[in-house]
Amino acid sequence: MATAADDDTAIRARRDSDHESFLAHGRMRWLKVALGLSLVAILGYAFADVEPRPNGGSWYGYLLGTLGAGLIVWLSLLGVRKRAMTRGHWSLKAWTSAHVYLGLSLVVIATLHTGFQLGWNVHTLAYVLMLLVIASGVYGLVVYATLPQALSDNRRELTKRQMVDSLAAIDRQLEAAAQPLGREEADLVIEALGQDTFGHGAWARLSGRYRHCRTAAAIEALGVGDPAHERVLALLRKRQAQLEQIRRHMRLRALLEVWLYVHVPLTIMLLAALTAHIVSVFYYC
Repeated sequence: MATAADDDTAIRARRDSDHESFLAHGRMRWLKVALGLSLVAILGYAFADVEPRPNGGSWYGYLLGTLGAGLIVWLSLLGVRKRAMTRGHWSLKAWTSAHVYLGLSLVVIATLHTGFQLGWNVHTLAYVLMLLVIASGVYGLVVYATLPQALSDNRRELTKRQMVDSLAAIDRQLEAAAQPLGREEADLVIEALGQDTFGHGAWARLSGRYRHCRTAAAIEALGVGDPAHERVLALLRKRQAQLEQIRRHMRLRALLEVWLYVHVPLTIMLLAALTAHIVSVFYYC
């Protein structure tokens, strides 16, 4: 019969598990599995009784190829697995941890499978695509480990909607403050207010460089003047600061999301190349 102490222990265990990184899940169980798998593959390659050295066409090459192909197909199912929420050894966190570490072990397994024999063919294409998928996955791992905190720091407890609303409030103040200005100067402010905050394109969003920012151009062109100019300049600088906060937010979000637009298509291409690789091997053997 369970006691209150047992219940408290179970609750603490669940709480610790909830706060545990997927990289450290299960005391880094899957890192140990991946390292063990890689070590066995290296030792097998070193001591396999195959002449010439083991390659994709040897019995050991077929063994590594089967293992590698199975891992690739299994790893590609993570997106499907995300739709099912479960706890325990096969929780989403455990599956993601296995996805990362076993994916990295493929570098060793697939490289040994090739026997270091590469050329201009579908076999090498599958190998290169696999490396690109792994590289994009490593990028995703790095950005998800570092950028969420940067996003939180930049937001300063504001939502994106609140940041945009704050910009709109500054714009209303600028419209009123620009009334006493001359025609040319007022037009500079109007052009700044009319520029689409989100319309600079994907490269500007990713790089954070906005070369044609009309707010910055208006600040540079107005210069120092009477109190009306000073008020408009102060509001333009405030607007520029708010724009920079929004743009940093968009850049960090884009850096978080862009890797999926590479990782997923590359994975699909890898599965197609892997299928062609396997079919061609059995067709010509």
